[in-house]
Amino acid sequence: MAVTLDQTIAQRQHTFLSRLFSTQTFWVVIAVILACIFLSFATDAFATSKNLYNITRNITFVAIVALGMTFVIITGGIDLSVGSVLCLSSMVLAVTMHAGYSIEIGILASIATALAIGAFNGILTAYLGFPPFVVTLGMLSIARSLAMVASNNTVVFQFGPDHDKLLALGGGAWVFGIANPVLYMILLALITGFILRWTKFGRHIFAIGGNEHAATLTGVPVKQIKVAVYMISALSAGIAGIIQTGWLGAVTTNLGTGMELQVIAATVIGGANLAGGVGTAFGAIVGAALIEVIRNSLGLLGINAFWQGTFIGGAILLAVLFDRIRNFRRSD
Repeated sequence: MAVTLDQTIAQRQHTFLSRLFSTQTFWVVIAVILACIFLSFATDAFATSKNLYNITRNITFVAIVALGMTFVIITGGIDLSVGSVLCLSSMVLAVTMHAGYSIEIGILASIATALAIGAFNGILTAYLGFPPFVVTLGMLSIARSLAMVASNNTVVFQFGPDHDKLLALGGGAWVFGIANPVLYMILLALITGFILRWTKFGRHIFAIGGNEHAATLTGVPVKQIKVAVYMISALSAGIAGIIQTGWLGAVTTNLGTGMELQVIAATVIGGANLAGGVGTAFGAIVGAALIEVIRNSLGLLGINAFWQGTFIGGAILLAVLFDRIRNFRRSD
């Protein structure tokens, strides 16, 4: 039977819409939009420029770390140490600059620390066969302990001769009044999306998450890539730590406590599959946005902040349920 051009176009449009409606990220975007519309009418404070500025800025710290976590989760791994790595990287930066070194030396020391931790996690996981849950859980404790040792468990709020430069780096708004952390997040999201979508490295990451054994048989350097993704995850935490230090203007040893749960939640809510093989940069950003909107709305609606964990946990369960339903439909 002949197929007309109109029928072909209609079929393609139908296929595109079907794929769009079946993606978890799309529905999370809808949830964020609906929540913002509801809160704009339900409260007088949500739609103010100051509150929206704070929301977008607060999203960035979880989102930046979630971008790195996405690499790990796509391979089927997990990184529970990101909150502590963020704290240690921030403390290394603060202590180094407090000692009188320049901001460039402080940032290099902070990044080097994060990369070393990521390499350690990756080597134990990829080459020695340690479960990533165990390795990164141990590093969660080690990194925070090292942060306490580095600062003698004190607050560091003086950053030497480049103090103002650091505050401007994290707390400024250099382009059109947009907070600098938001600009960094957008840039890192574009880089992450490009790597995952258009590079050989990105294709190898998805191959490992889809079927590690098959990836090995086809010549994918599985062990090296696993080390690389854990280094990327730690690097993203280190970058977020540098930015957050400049934003807060001080570093304490409880910085980033519990952040790993928010980061994992953001990636899962945004569509990443903990079993591996699925994940996007945009999904990580959207997941982080939903978490921040939930957190912000609790205070505006007069709901006890202790309910935040319940709402976020419920969102994770709904995300996993959605993924299960989608898999069942595909199997049928």
